[in-house]
Amino acid sequence: MARPRKPLLSRDLIVEAAGALVDAEGLEAVSTRRLAAALGVSGPSLYNHFRTKDAILEAVADAVSARVDLSMFDAVGRDDGNGHGNGDGGGDGGGGDRDGGARRDWRGALHAWAHSYRDALADHPNIVPVLARGPGRRPAGLRLADAVFGAMTEAGWPPAHATRIGALMRYFILGSAVASFARGFVDDEAAYDPVDYPHLGQAHLLAQRRREVDEGAFETGLTALLDGLSLQYEALREPRA
Repeated sequence: MARPRKPLLSRDLIVEAAGALVDAEGLEAVSTRRLAAALGVSGPSLYNHFRTKDAILEAVADAVSARVDLSMFDAVGRDDGNGHGNGDGGGDGGGGDRDGGARRDWRGALHAWAHSYRDALADHPNIVPVLARGPGRRPAGLRLADAVFGAMTEAGWPPAHATRIGALMRYFILGSAVASFARGFVDDEAAYDPVDYPHLGQAHLLAQRRREVDEGAFETGLTALLDGLSLQYEALREPRA
């Protein structure tokens, strides 16, 4: 039996093609006509795999979520107050690893996860509006939410606080991926008249230092966020009179 010249149409091929369109031209570029043309098939054949355009975009978003590393949450455990985790794994209470990195505390895990999540989004910023809707029924998105919530409760956070932590981390990470702060400033020195903008004399240099500025801002914000959570965590564990 002769092998087909083109690979058979599949969900994965559709998601790959849709993702490439989203990356190159944005969400509005995705249509059954464009996808069918890119894949060399008829438009109706796409409906054998996806009912709607929104379903395709949801699948693209989930493919991005699936690239986020969640392994750092596997060994998060409750701190016993002496800097030692429980038998399921813990941390040193200050963000470091123990036993050669085999165990992590909740803060270190959140820090590593936030960077992995941001890295995944940085490669696909146009899909962020879909991810911002929440996980819905997306499997990878739900696994991500489950991993964060489970690790936080295992570390000793009350469930209500663990829910808020998942929410605030999502707000922070997704917000950082929407657009570059540094790119928002034009590289024309004449645009920043010192009479009108006396403190923006170096603003025209921001665009060429985009990576340094944006990554530095993310790390500054993440550290401040985790510092605040650490204070709350200690307050929750203090014995009440």
